[in-house]
Amino acid sequence: MIGWLRGESGQAAADPVLDLPAGPLPIAIRRHPRATRLTMRLAPDGSELRMTIPRWGRTADALAFARSRADWVEAQLARVPPALEIAPGTAFPYRGCRVVIDWQKSAPRSPLVDGSALVIGGPPDNLAPRIRRWLEGEALAHLADDLAHYCARARQAVPDLRLSRAQRRWGSCSSGRGMTARRCIRINWRLIMAPDTVRRSVVAHEVAHLAHFDHSPAFYAMLDSLFDGDLASADRWLKREGRGLYAPFG
Repeated sequence: MIGWLRGESGQAAADPVLDLPAGPLPIAIRRHPRATRLTMRLAPDGSELRMTIPRWGRTADALAFARSRADWVEAQLARVPPALEIAPGTAFPYRGCRVVIDWQKSAPRSPLVDGSALVIGGPPDNLAPRIRRWLEGEALAHLADDLAHYCARARQAVPDLRLSRAQRRWGSCSSGRGMTARRCIRINWRLIMAPDTVRRSVVAHEVAHLAHFDHSPAFYAMLDSLFDGDLASADRWLKREGRGLYAPFG
C-alpha cells in the first residue's frame, strides 16, 4: 500500500493526513446535508484532499477510502501545476500570452504591458501581491466589457459583476429571485490569464443563464447565438489548459 492514514495516537485524528512518499497530505472532511455518497477530490493547488460525505456517513469509512485510493491521489498530485514564480525576469500568462516581468528601478509602481514585457517598478520584494492585484483589476475591467457586450446581445439588463476566487468553477450566476435579491454574475479572476475568446465564452455562458437558469436545449441555443467565437474550441482549451491557471501565484 502506497499510503496510510495516521493521527498522533495512531487512531483517526481530528485533522487526519494521508502519508505519501512525497510527504503527508492533509485531509479535509465535510458533511453535507444533501450528499448521498462519498466524493473525493484534490484541491487544485494540491494543498489538501477534500472529501464530502453524507450526514450519516462514517469518518472511518472516508479515511479508509482515501487510503485505498492513494495511487489515484499521487497521480492527481503529479498533475498539479507548479507555482508561478513572480520575480524579475520570470514570465506568467496574460490574455493567452506570456509576459516577462521587466522590473526597473525607475519605472512606475503600477504595471504596464509593453509588447511581451510587463514593466513595473517599486519594491522588488512584493511583486507577487502587486501583480496579482493588477491582474484582478485587469480581469474586472475586461469582464465588465464582456458582460455589457453579451447582455446587449441577449437583451438583458446588466447584472452586478463580482470576481470569483473559486478553485473549481469558472463562473456562476445568481438569478436574483426574491424581493430584495439582485442578479449577480461571478467570474473567476484567473481567466484574465486565458485567451480572450476563452474568457468571453465563460461570460457568454453565464449571460445565457440570465434567461435560462438550467442547461436545457433553449439555454444552449441562446449560448450559441450569443457567443461570437468557436465555443467548442474554447471549451477544449479550458479542459486542456484550465488546470494550469490555478497554479499558486507567488
